[in-house]
Amino acid sequence: MLEKWKILKSKFVFENQWFKIRQDKVALPNGKTIDDFFVLIRPDIVLTLAITCNQEIVFVRQYRHATGEILLELPAGSFNPKLESAETAARRELIEETGYVPQEMIFLGTLYDNPIKDTNTIHLFLAKDVRPLGFQQLDATEEIEVVLVPLSQVMETIAQGEIRVSGTLSAIFLGLNKLK
Repeated sequence: MLEKWKILKSKFVFENQWFKIRQDKVALPNGKTIDDFFVLIRPDIVLTLAITCNQEIVFVRQYRHATGEILLELPAGSFNPKLESAETAARRELIEETGYVPQEMIFLGTLYDNPIKDTNTIHLFLAKDVRPLGFQQLDATEEIEVVLVPLSQVMETIAQGEIRVSGTLSAIFLGLNKLK
């Protein structure tokens, strides 16, 4: 039977507004001890599969510094669940990043982002019948190109390797399943 690890000692080794790093000393069920298991405490994320009245998915293309690449993904952003609901944050991020406003929001589920080292979750939504508001409201670090991909071409776009972000792929598959 599987058992949880026991935390013997824990301390924060880095803290800022975006994330914290915690160093844990843990005892494993097999009796071994790890002195430096690092855990990232990051904010929760909302991610939205937005579909227009013309059956197009609203993507964003932007530079992602950690990978050093420009990636095609769904609109997303972090939020504090103590200050706003996941659905409110998903609507806000969709409007800010794309300028599109949803007519209907459907909750798809909550997933762990990277449960090996990260504490945060991703809250996935389907936004139906989105319409352009006309302008983006980008943060200082954001430069985002809005890209519309017809639903009929999204699987080909994935197969060609143009969409490679795990949360985006999860939302697409869960959302398209919900539309059936």
